[in-house]
Order: sequence, then C-alpha cells, then structure tokens
Amino acid sequence: MTSRAQAPQSLLPPLLLLFTLPAAGSDPVLCFTQYEESSSKCKGRLGGGVVSVEDCCLNTAYAFQEHGSRLCQACRSPQWSPWSMWAPCSVTCSEGSQLRHRRCVGWNGQCFENVAPGTLEWQLQACEGQPCCPEMGGWSDWAPWGSCSVTCSKGTRTRQRTCDHPAPKCGGHCPGEARESEACDTQQVCPTHGVWATWGPWSPCSGSCYSGAKAPGEKRSRTCSAPEPSKQPPGKPCPGPAYEERSCTGLPPCPVAGSWGPWGPLEPCPVTCGLSQTQERRTCNNPVPQHGGPFCVGDATRSNICNTAVPCPVDGEWDAWGEWSACVRLNMKSISCEEIPGQQTRWRNCRGRKFEGQRCAGKQQDIRHCYNIQQCILKGSWSEWSNWGLCMPPCGPKPTRARQRLCTATLPKFVPTISVVEGQGEKNVTFWGKPRPLCEQLQGEKLVVEERRPCLHVPACKDPEDGTF
Repeated sequence: MTSRAQAPQSLLPPLLLLFTLPAAGSDPVLCFTQYEESSSKCKGRLGGGVVSVEDCCLNTAYAFQEHGSRLCQACRSPQWSPWSMWAPCSVTCSEGSQLRHRRCVGWNGQCFENVAPGTLEWQLQACEGQPCCPEMGGWSDWAPWGSCSVTCSKGTRTRQRTCDHPAPKCGGHCPGEARESEACDTQQVCPTHGVWATWGPWSPCSGSCYSGAKAPGEKRSRTCSAPEPSKQPPGKPCPGPAYEERSCTGLPPCPVAGSWGPWGPLEPCPVTCGLSQTQERRTCNNPVPQHGGPFCVGDATRSNICNTAVPCPVDGEWDAWGEWSACVRLNMKSISCEEIPGQQTRWRNCRGRKFEGQRCAGKQQDIRHCYNIQQCILKGSWSEWSNWGLCMPPCGPKPTRARQRLCTATLPKFVPTISVVEGQGEKNVTFWGKPRPLCEQLQGEKLVVEERRPCLHVPACKDPEDGTF
C-alpha cells in the first residue's frame, strides 16, 4: 500500500561560521536542541558553529542538519514520522487522486523493515471534488441604453444584459461583463464652483530639538483645484485661506547616541551531558541612549557551543509485538477444531537502552487463552463490499484501487470464557488460526471477489524538502 524513495540531497549553500571543530573523521553538522515532530523541522540551533554528528547526538533529544541539506534528522533511534496530511485533490471536479507521505527519521540505525533514515514512504488514494465540472453560460442581447446621468455637460449612460442564453451549470459563468457604460453629452454647459483640494503635508519643523527661546515652526498649503471655479459660466471661488502656519510643539531635547560597554564573563555550560551553549552579555550603557538617540548597533549577547563529552541517557523502546505462537495445550497432541481451550504467547524486545536510560515499562511477554481453528472447515458467508483501498503503486505507472468481498467463516459457538484456579476469576478465550470457510460460489469465485478501477489524474511524487523524487 506504500512506495518508498531515498531522501535526496539539498542544494542549499553551505554555512561557514566555525565556532568549534568536529572530531576527526566525522562529517560536520549543524546541531539543534529540538526536533519538532509536527513539522519535521530542527529548532533551537546551538550557536553558530558546526560539530560532529557523534557529539551532537550525545543527547538523543537533539537533532542535526548536514551541510547543504534542509532535511532535519533526530538523534533518537530511527522511527517512522506520522503520516502527513493528504495533499489537495489533483482536480477540482470529477474524480482525481491525492498523495501523503511519511519519513524514516533518526540516527545510527534503521526503521522497521530495515529502512534507512531519510527514506520517504508514499500512499495514494482516489478523491473527488464537486461531482460535476463547470459549464459556461451565454449572454442575452443588450437591453436599450438608459438615460444620461446628468442634465448639463457630459455624463454616462449604461445598458445591461443577462447570463441566461443558456444559463451556466455547476458553478460556471459567462465571460465578460453584464453591464457596460459610455459617455453622453447634454450639449448644456454647467457652472463649476471651486473646491479646496486636501491640505498638503506639514513642512518639516525648522529644528528637530530646542536650541533657543523661539520654537521652530511648520507650514502647510492647499489649492482651489478640486475643481477650479469655471470662468464661463462663472463658478464660485473657494472660501477660506490657502495657507496655515503653527509652532512646533513637543520637540524633545537633542538626542544622545548609545554605546556598548565591555563583554561580561562567559556563563558556565548549563547541561551535564551532551552539547549546549553558553553566552556572553554586554550592556548599552557607555553611555545610555537618551532623548531618542539611537540604541547601540549589534547584539547584546553572543553564543558559544560547550561540549560535556558525556553521553545522555537513552530510554529503551519496545519493538512491535511478535506473532502469536500456535494455540496448544500441554500434554495434548492437537486441540484444533475442538472446544478445548489452549494457550499461546507472544514476545517483544526492549531496544535502544543506553547510558543508564530507563528500561521499557510493561511486560515483555503476553499470554492469552484460545480456541484453535487453524485449517478448520467452517460454514461461511459473503461479506459486504469493503471500502475502496489505496491506489497501487502510488508512485508507479497506471495505479489502480480495489475493493473486495470475502468468504468469511462463521465462528463456532464455543464458551467465551473459562474458569481458572479458584480466586482468580475467569479468562476470556479468543479464536486463533485461519479456518477454511465454505460459501456458495459468487461470480465463479469461492473465497474472494475483487473489483478494480484505475486512479485518475495522478500527481507526481516529489520530496517536500527539495522538490525532486
């Protein structure tokens, strides 16, 4: 149901800010204090330098990026990321297809099924936007022109048409406009009265700070031009003054620019294992900026990577449960197809625990009671159609999807619980094994009827980190 592709190399230019040197024989990486699962991004970069991946991953909660790559890899043991959201449907109407992906994320190992870190896995499914595609409509004839918008001078007149010859369907429309205008002339002259244009901006103050007894001033003006009064027939002039003047108020004292004081001492490393960063600080107080003077240029802190050279504890993680063992009962050769309860077990392994990390919580062994129906001939019935499956292959040529009806065995009416040692209550019993169901033939088949359809408008599989497959 999935397809995998190796993670490609990115084309970003390398960073050359060197604060510490990586160990000999190891490729340098950018080290981060956090791997954000929801976005697959590195967060909290340690300083501006590069370190070896071994030093960065002394703490398995950290993450790293190789030079020239946008791909963030966690320092933990490799595991599959959550599936991404489904991409939008490849078409907006009728049937199309959509993709989603997940990535093997981690370091110093492999994901389940021996998949290397950085590998992408894809899934493809069919999708449908609105069930029908838009159909364009057609315009009616134009209606007669309306009357002119004014009684003197020049104006406009309009006419309209409707989108109903034929009407559009399924969200379609008619190309063009439903209304159009044209100029019209009444052959009558109108008087134009003068109107002030908006005030222009205030001119700059004659001074930016107080330096004498007289306050600086500022001016602004306006023109009688919105519109000008007509001469024939005569229009009225604009009322009021064309200029204004006022004194500048609230001017501050003249500014004093700030300057940095000396760098303070280097802070101690804040962690006891792995990498972190320490900082030096300085204060803008030599002198302090005053009266709107500019603040000091540059950073008030600078970071340095510190390395404890001590690995951090790594907690153990359970592998997936193994398969259940066969359902058997001690001292009995076979209990298959009989109402005789047996017992079966499954196991899982705690992997990855290092450097005094916590052991896996829970049990390594799981035991349950069972009835053995392996290869038992049982009466069966046909299931309803299953939901349509994913499109296969998701990144290959001509993917298809399928649904099935299965001949499903009717389980025997064995007792669902058994009594055990007095005082320990009852135990539930489950059925185990693959029976041989018997159904009447359906479309010439005895066990499985399958229907297949092609997936349409299939998008290309592209790595979200660099746009290539």
